[in-house]
Amino acid sequence: MPLTEEVRKLTDSKPFYAVAGAGDYAVEKLRELPAQLKELQSRREELRSTAQELPERARKYAAGWQNKAETYAKDLPEKAREYADAVAKKAAELYDEFATRGRKVVSRVSGEAAMELEEVSEAAEPPVAAPAPPKAVTPPKTTTKTTTRTTTRRTTPKA
Repeated sequence: MPLTEEVRKLTDSKPFYAVAGAGDYAVEKLRELPAQLKELQSRREELRSTAQELPERARKYAAGWQNKAETYAKDLPEKAREYADAVAKKAAELYDEFATRGRKVVSRVSGEAAMELEEVSEAAEPPVAAPAPPKAVTPPKTTTKTTTRTTTRRTTPKA
């Protein structure tokens, strides 16, 4: 199957659009990082004091949960199933959201992207040997040769 057909089949698939959507989402989140970093740097002292309080908070929290742990352990298998179902449902929704987002991204740049994909796929295909151009047919030359036929007679010697 030619590469161009493979590329077309790929670009018509939902996974292709889901990957494009996930990539667009990642770019969006990466653009937000500098602002988030500045916010965290401005809250550095607050975070430092919270980090120092964490060991004491953890001890209090653990003491309160020791009594409840047995009850939760009994419910754990059912909760795990519910959680797994919820995660599977959320993953399917996220997949659909990424595919929708990817379709929008691809359609936004479809002219440019389609041209680039086509160029890449055509460049990657092995060259096909072009048929040799037909040779020009020249009419045969007609020459007028005059041939003279000479006949020699054999004569037998007379005795």
